[in-house]
This record gives sequence, C-alpha cells and structure tokens, in this order.
Amino acid sequence: MPTSCLCNMTNFAINVDNVSFSWHENAQVLKSCSLAVPEGEFWMLLGANGSGKSTLLRLLTNLLTPQTGTITMTPPVGFVFQNPDRQLVMPTVGADIAFGLVEEKLPPLEVRYRVREALTAVNLLELERRPIYALSGGQKQRIAIAGAIARHCSVLLLDEPTALLDADTQIELVEQVQNLVKSRGITALWVTHRLEELNYCDGAFLLEGGKVVQQGDPQLIKKKISH
Repeated sequence: MPTSCLCNMTNFAINVDNVSFSWHENAQVLKSCSLAVPEGEFWMLLGANGSGKSTLLRLLTNLLTPQTGTITMTPPVGFVFQNPDRQLVMPTVGADIAFGLVEEKLPPLEVRYRVREALTAVNLLELERRPIYALSGGQKQRIAIAGAIARHCSVLLLDEPTALLDADTQIELVEQVQNLVKSRGITALWVTHRLEELNYCDGAFLLEGGKVVQQGDPQLIKKKISH
C-alpha cells in the first residue's frame, strides 16, 4: 500500500512518500518510491544492484535531497556503515562512543553512564578501554550500533552491516539488532542482499527499478527472490 494512502502517520518512524530522484535527465534512479516502517519494528530492504537501494539510503541519511516526494523520520537517527572503519574515529571504544555525544553537551557523569549503558546493551561492556584497532569486524559493528544507542536514537539505518563479516558473526549481529529493536523500542531499517537474514526481521521491502514492488512478509519476499 502506498504510504500516501495511510491515514495515521504517527505509527511510522520511517516514512518515504512518492520519492523520485535522478542523477540526470535520462537516469532516474527512484520513481515514486514509497515505504513506511512501523515504530518499534525491524524491517529489511532488498534489491539487486542498480535497484536504487544505495540512493534511497543516501536520501534517508540526508546525503541527497529528493527531487519529488517527502521523507520523514523520528529523530534522532543513527546510521551504521557497511565498513565500520569509516565511522569509528577515536582510539578506544569508550572514547569513540563518548565522542558521538559531544554535541549534547552532557555532564561527564551522564556521558559515562550513557557509554556504559550502550556497551551493556550490545554485550561489550568489558571492551570499554579496548583500542579500536584490536577489535574484530563484528565487534566494530556492535560498537557503531552502541554509538547510536548512547545517543538514544529512535531510528537505526544499517547499510549491509554484515557484508564484511563471516557467517557466524553475521548471524550474531542480526540477532543482536533484532533483540535491541524488541527490548529498546528502536525502529531499524537494514539493507541486505543475504536472504538468510530475512529470518530475523518483522517485514521487508523489495526494490526493483527504483520503486517498491513487494512488501510485508519476509518469507514471501525470500521465496520471490529465490525463484
């Protein structure tokens, strides 16, 4: 159902309504694209290369501006890159999470509480003083997620966060996000190409040719892509 047909917008933490975007006149990437993620749910976005996934994610993160249509999200919004080395900038785990809180001008005790609370949420409190370079890929992704938790983000956008991880670590991460969504009421949109990850989400969107062609039951979307 197009989001423009939904009467009550307050139940959706992410709402993309008839968004179009072109790089130039003959290269339309998104065509009246609409999707809505309910508050407190974990949804995934799938699509082949060239379907518009990356462009949509850039629009959601304000790196691009839609040419038509609107995007609304419940702030604050956190973003987890495919490669966590692009966003972990401080020498140690605790310092990196604290760095994300600088703009809030919090008292030192509140910063320390937020850092420890966030690390506890991703089961990595014991790594608070660990150098970033000494972390595994899966640990780095969980630290990136902890940064969003420390900022009390309502929405979490994840760009193929398991792309660089081995199979076991990949499943651990997707289970972690699933648990965080349920326990903390976060709304998550996870971009992926791995069909096995669909077993952990509440719903999914399939993007083809710049628009959502199927949405809802993740298993139905898995079945469609598999055939």
